[in-house]
Amino acid sequence: MRIHLLSSLFLFSLFLLSFSSSPHRVSSQPEHASFPPRGWNSYDSFDWILSEVDYLQSAEMISQRLQPYGYEYAVVDYLWYRKNVPGAYPDSLGFDVIDEWGRLIPDPDRWPSSEDGKGFTEVAQKVQSVGLKFGIHVMRGLSRQAYDANTPILDTTTGGAYEESGRQWRAKDIGITERACGWMPHGFMSVNTKLGAGRAFLRSLYEQYAEWGVDFVKHDCVFGNDLDVDEITFVSEVLQKLNRPILYSVSPGVIPTPVMEKDISGLVNMYRVTGDDWDTWGDVAAHFDVSRDFAAANKIGAKGLLGRSWPDLDMLPIGWLSNAGSNRGPHRLSNLNLDEQKTQMTLWAMARSPIMFGGDVRRLDETTSSLITNTLHSGNKLVLARTTWRHFPYVTGTKVSTNKTTNHSQRSGRSLKEVGTSHTQFVGFTSCNHPEVNSWSVKAVDQDVDQICWKESMGSHEPLCLYKRKPLLPSDDGRLTYNQGGFHLFASDGMEFCLDASPRKKRASKEFTSGSFFRCRSDASQMWDLNSNGSLISSYFGLCATVKSIDANVDNNGVRSWIATGRKGEVYVALFNLNSEKTVISATMSDLTGALPGRSLNATSCHGTEVWSGKRSRRDKEIQYQWR
Repeated sequence: MRIHLLSSLFLFSLFLLSFSSSPHRVSSQPEHASFPPRGWNSYDSFDWILSEVDYLQSAEMISQRLQPYGYEYAVVDYLWYRKNVPGAYPDSLGFDVIDEWGRLIPDPDRWPSSEDGKGFTEVAQKVQSVGLKFGIHVMRGLSRQAYDANTPILDTTTGGAYEESGRQWRAKDIGITERACGWMPHGFMSVNTKLGAGRAFLRSLYEQYAEWGVDFVKHDCVFGNDLDVDEITFVSEVLQKLNRPILYSVSPGVIPTPVMEKDISGLVNMYRVTGDDWDTWGDVAAHFDVSRDFAAANKIGAKGLLGRSWPDLDMLPIGWLSNAGSNRGPHRLSNLNLDEQKTQMTLWAMARSPIMFGGDVRRLDETTSSLITNTLHSGNKLVLARTTWRHFPYVTGTKVSTNKTTNHSQRSGRSLKEVGTSHTQFVGFTSCNHPEVNSWSVKAVDQDVDQICWKESMGSHEPLCLYKRKPLLPSDDGRLTYNQGGFHLFASDGMEFCLDASPRKKRASKEFTSGSFFRCRSDASQMWDLNSNGSLISSYFGLCATVKSIDANVDNNGVRSWIATGRKGEVYVALFNLNSEKTVISATMSDLTGALPGRSLNATSCHGTEVWSGKRSRRDKEIQYQWR
């Protein structure tokens, strides 16, 4: 038997095959994180400005609408301790609320129930009272604010300040300033876990989280190029000794190397495998290779701390969202179209990623609700509760004519081994001594706005140009005046987002290869100067901007597939077409059998259902679908 799928750009099929075979028996032995967790994370819809009112409203809606489908975690993402006042942004300094021991506590203006030292206790209790589990995002080590204040360190065994070798230890004794977080260098740094005081500080953090009633911790800036094995290892030891189970997720800014995987795969229940995923097709498509590689390395479902590990492909940025780096709440719909959203949901489910919905659950429309729940159920079979899962490479694809007058048997095919290219230009940074940097020139657009364009030839492609404008700042008398210290650069004349040279989420600790656009501010990271020699210099770190051009090879076959089995013996096959043309994707029954050791698949007893549409297959030698 051969299974065929005809699909269009970015379209896919999640195909359920049923066979006359015995169900696979699953052990009833309980373990932590037996399945990838499901829940909601506040980042995609609120960025960092989430309030207690908004959060509890969201938790109530999760309980009512998503909990029946296994969504049980409600996670407060980063900067819950930062005051939402003018001048505060992700890498600002001096706006955090800390206690006398240098530990971050919720901002009482946004989280009023945290007053009088209660922290998140009341919030956690309210969330748990509706049947959910409470989660928070935390950063690495020690905050810069606590370091500058040189706060004492709590010894939880005595309830007083930590003392050793005849003296009291403080934050400046344990903070490692040269190991600051790569994307938040003004915010956080590693602590020295070789010191008893450093270990005491970390222990005091996680014991406090347990006292608050935290069920889930997302630990950021300790993985990827910000890897801190010492902190992850010690935190794991602390978690094992707590009087309540806490699910532990490690979040990096970049894809880890095999060495890093080996170092910590036995320590954690979950770990992230990419930087921030947002609502663009490029972000979604990047996860096909990532998930394939983790499957090949047997990292999916591997033994972890007191349970299993599930590589996390990041939140699902669908529904009602905010913008990355925005200081205002959800205000727009996802940029992914419905087919792209279905593709993302299918890949996340088949690759066994934790399912963390990122949209505003209070504005959950029927389309989005169906999207994030339909994949979890096919009939009464829970798709995510599978017994085996793996990337399935044994599929072939043939591009076909889109002529509507031809039938399938007459279509002319061509091999998918043809390789195309895509052209990309981006702003990078290098030393101002490099000869390439003197290639910028000014081009007047109108009396108020100039363009700064890269002069070097890009072959047949248009040169990259950025819009230049002096930022307006309030003067002492309240009037707006032009800042004389540099200018802003915009990608378009809409002038809402500015080129930013600060180390944001996708920057590694010690390297910075490209700029990103964020909401415009007046700080140095967004200030630029054009020298007379044609070099464009960043006021932030003195490097010069250059334009890099890449002609990247498009995937040489453009088709992907995953296969899984369910608890009742059913087989799930997900077929993805990443080509820009309609494609016939085929898989043989013998290859399906080879991918499922110990299973004997009988073609004569096979029938199938396309999960998204519910369409039933014919019981013959070919199953075929087409989207137009």
